[in-house]
Amino acid sequence: MTELIIIAAAGVNNALGINNDLPWHLPDDFKRFKDLTTGHKIIMGRKTLESFPKPLPKREHIVITRDTNYTPKFPCTVVHTLEEAIALTKEDPSAFIIGGGEIYAQAMEVATKIELTRIHASFEADTFFPEIDSEQWELIKEVHHPIDGRHSYDFTYQTYLKKTV
Repeated sequence: MTELIIIAAAGVNNALGINNDLPWHLPDDFKRFKDLTTGHKIIMGRKTLESFPKPLPKREHIVITRDTNYTPKFPCTVVHTLEEAIALTKEDPSAFIIGGGEIYAQAMEVATKIELTRIHASFEADTFFPEIDSEQWELIKEVHHPIDGRHSYDFTYQTYLKKTV
């Protein structure tokens, strides 16, 4: 069974992005994202895919869109539902849901883990991360990263596991 992992960075107000871009620049978070997702399938919505200037190296891109005539700007697998995307990961030990807001909201029911970078600031945004229900999710690890010469905001890497019923 594939471990389905949601990976995201969000402000304290759950801001994810604005105008299909990130409102922050956190090099260490980008490195962590790359380290965790490299070699795995990554599932995303169309807008997230279109925010990339080129494919992310050494990752298989699966894009979800309602548009049956959608032509992506670079080679990737196009599906029309989250269920179709997940079905393509069945042979893999883990796969990552990488955005955006609508896809995260749908994935909260089926994901087994969340890797969230919680940025300790609020941001103006048009896309938001869903609330994490403490009845369904348990915070199992936190690692704080302070402001430094390369990071204008402090943030905390948070790992959540889906609670078993």
